[in-house]
Amino acid sequence: MKLTKRILFYLLVALFIFVVMFPFLWVFLTSLKEPGEIFASYKWWSKNPSLESYKSALTSRPLLDYMKNSFIVSSATTIIALTFASFAAYALTRLPIRGKGIIFGVILASSMFPHIAIISPIYNFVTGFNLRNTYTGLVIPYITFSLPLAIWLLSTFFQKIPKDLEESAKMDGATPFQTFRKIIFPLAAPGVFTTAILVFIAAWNEYLFALTINSKEAARTVPVGISLYQSDYTIPWGDITAATVIVTIPIVILVLIFQRKIVSGLTSGSVKG
Repeated sequence: MKLTKRILFYLLVALFIFVVMFPFLWVFLTSLKEPGEIFASYKWWSKNPSLESYKSALTSRPLLDYMKNSFIVSSATTIIALTFASFAAYALTRLPIRGKGIIFGVILASSMFPHIAIISPIYNFVTGFNLRNTYTGLVIPYITFSLPLAIWLLSTFFQKIPKDLEESAKMDGATPFQTFRKIIFPLAAPGVFTTAILVFIAAWNEYLFALTINSKEAARTVPVGISLYQSDYTIPWGDITAATVIVTIPIVILVLIFQRKIVSGLTSGSVKG
């Protein structure tokens, strides 16, 4: 009976992994096919695997420049959002502030606006300050959706830390800032790493703001750059799939490096300490 349950469990896990990974697996296999073979048959494996699509993806468009732009914008967004979100989440969860429910409601409401509804005022703001085709012009709007996300996630982690630690620190003469920097923040490190990864991925994959604000080739990010591989008459699916595989590798490496922190952060946010 136990053996049957174990086999069934591993089969379900394998099925789940296959379903989750199937889109990326199909994209990877498509990137190895020649252009004429992509729609000629729907076989899994190519008869003549080729890396020509990868070569074309790197030479026909400045893909590495797109990745550099995305990395700079995503990193800056993550650092700024986490800095402000950490102080805001700490104040809202650990300090005696009136109207916390209203503040959290406002934060939640600010994250519910669809991007298409706020793109016009943000575009006017960025244009008015001459920030188009700059990193700053993307970081500012990216913070509008990443900051509420970071505050909500960090608030969950901060709430799980016992308040006895703060009281002990206060008795020892520590200020609220010292308590936050030396006690609360280190204990919430797994949650901070998890939030950082989620904010980074959200900024990395953002499309609408990047398409609207940055129009120059040298300032484009990965999602916009890949979407513009197509021309008026053809869609080079081989180049697009190859570029998709290339730009996914840094995210996968980032997750693998910090996977223990991420898992620890996800579990610590659900188990009361």
